[in-house]
Amino acid sequence: MSIIVDDQKLLQFVQQVFQSFGVTADKAFICADNLVLADLRGIPSHGVARLKRYVDGMGNGTILPLAAPEIVREAPSTATIDGHAGLGQVVAHFATELAIAKAKRAGVGVVTVRNSNHYGIAGYYSQMMLQAGLLGISMTNSAPLVVPTFGREMIIGTNPIALAAPALRNRPFFLDMATAVVPRGKLEVYERKEMPIPEGWAVDATGKVTTSAAEVLRNMTSRAGGGILPLGGEGERFSGYKGYGMAVLVDILCGILSGGAYGDMVDSKGPHGENQPANVAHFFLALNIENFVEMEIFQEKMDDLIDRLKASARAEGAQRIFIHGEKEYELYEKHRKEGVPLEEKVYEILKAIGGQRGVPFTL
Repeated sequence: MSIIVDDQKLLQFVQQVFQSFGVTADKAFICADNLVLADLRGIPSHGVARLKRYVDGMGNGTILPLAAPEIVREAPSTATIDGHAGLGQVVAHFATELAIAKAKRAGVGVVTVRNSNHYGIAGYYSQMMLQAGLLGISMTNSAPLVVPTFGREMIIGTNPIALAAPALRNRPFFLDMATAVVPRGKLEVYERKEMPIPEGWAVDATGKVTTSAAEVLRNMTSRAGGGILPLGGEGERFSGYKGYGMAVLVDILCGILSGGAYGDMVDSKGPHGENQPANVAHFFLALNIENFVEMEIFQEKMDDLIDRLKASARAEGAQRIFIHGEKEYELYEKHRKEGVPLEEKVYEILKAIGGQRGVPFTL
């Protein structure tokens, strides 16, 4: 059962929760906007269902809500930032704005971040670059949730990649994807609904495919073995090694290039189960299209590519060929008009957080 809530009221509530920890209104808005945008786009795995994660992190000291990002290395077109264990959204927003400024001056802006936290949906930052008239790429590593091909131990994150590119007649191309079959949040959605997950999403402690979301999540929490599979699935038959390789690519650009954490070093739990900063790392690339080709030509060619894809022959029984981001744009418009659907369990969690933090709950 879903409960429909107004997106603006939801945004205000989440913003006030962050403000209850002393976060300034503008920074609290960034965090809230990122989470609510995920729900508006139909990505509940990364929406306000994650608010408890941030509340717990700020409460136990793994997330330092008042920490400010610091530029520790800089050149005309590049920079490295230390997030000082601050809110991932705030750190990433700062880094993205810096990448945008550099791209507008130098043609390209590349900013890496170390010592940050979970930054929400990757597409939030590539969209910022798009809105600035640039081509934008955003990546982040994450806590180990994914087993390597032929493995049974979580050693890499779901490590998403997002890219946004402008078109003229069509909506922008907007790719936002994990390098795993699914993110952890999708397993949590299935667990809340008490539904079996599809075969090929995850493996148990022995490395064998399982359909139990609860089992996988328990094993993740206890580090008992097993985890999510790389994009492509189990073994080599469906090229799971390609998703594995893409996840490692993200770790190289985010964690190693920034001088930060990578692989199973990205974790908010220490070796003895104690709380510690997660040391998440990010990567942002902003490109000034005009440095490569006239914007009008780029957009015309983007339109042509999109048109060719959508007009290509459909599989029997298929009604439509989608372009990346198209479903999300349409859901965004629907949810802005009709309201955001929240699972009843998520609604109750938000209500409990409001009571805990002294924030009026008027959803």
